[in-house]
Amino acid sequence: MQHSVKRLLVAMVCFLSVSVAVAAPAKRVIALSPHSVEMLYAIGAGETIVATTDHADFPAAALDIPRIGGYHGVQIERIIELNPDLVLVWGSGNKAEDIERIKSLGFKVFDSDPKTLEAVADELKALGELTGNKLQADRVADEYLAQLAKLRKDNLAKQKVKVFYQLWSTPLMTVAKNSWIQQIIDVCHGDNVYIDAASDYPQVSLESVLLKMPEVILQSQDEGNVLGVDWSKWQEIPAVKQQHIYQLNADLLHRAAPRALLGVNALCEALDKARK
Repeated sequence: MQHSVKRLLVAMVCFLSVSVAVAAPAKRVIALSPHSVEMLYAIGAGETIVATTDHADFPAAALDIPRIGGYHGVQIERIIELNPDLVLVWGSGNKAEDIERIKSLGFKVFDSDPKTLEAVADELKALGELTGNKLQADRVADEYLAQLAKLRKDNLAKQKVKVFYQLWSTPLMTVAKNSWIQQIIDVCHGDNVYIDAASDYPQVSLESVLLKMPEVILQSQDEGNVLGVDWSKWQEIPAVKQQHIYQLNADLLHRAAPRALLGVNALCEALDKARK
């Protein structure tokens, strides 16, 4: 009987220890995406990051974080060595087999993959809970939502502008209705000329763009994208004739992070120039 009681007490202590360990704020985080790194810094948890992947470059302090992979996969052995108490995976950006392997090793995993502009706020709050930075995370998330709501309101009554978003030049690609960029175009009250394309990121032809007659052409600032198409040859296109071709910061437009609001602002300003 005495031994049974001892075993029960030991089991209860172990259970409580595990519960506390799971509930404790994460102090060693591996963030496997640029956007999750930005989010952690935004809520005051940047110092918890022990490793990340290529292209995590904001804020400047993020450049000092060790890299353990990128688009081609992550180094699982480095994750094991670093022994994090939380791994932020990216369901849309990391290899599925890498994510499954990390889970199978018993690491605590959170899939950081917001699909909407509003979901960025939800993600900030979730990361605040996980890292013990709830108060700052809630404040940042609420401010983000307030600014987003203001942007929607400020642009709602503006005249529609026909937009072609040049995602890449060779092959020529754009965005459609279920893309991240489309949400930003919607906030700015733009009219995406390829919104009804069959895929979210369709490949299109120059002749097709000519037929669509966009009033604005938006490109990322990547040199390969900008130099890949000589739009001056297509003076029939209103955007070309009126010189409404603008280069925008891809990091601000393509990352699901608080800085997405700067991307929204930049895109809205470009459309406003065409409206004038």
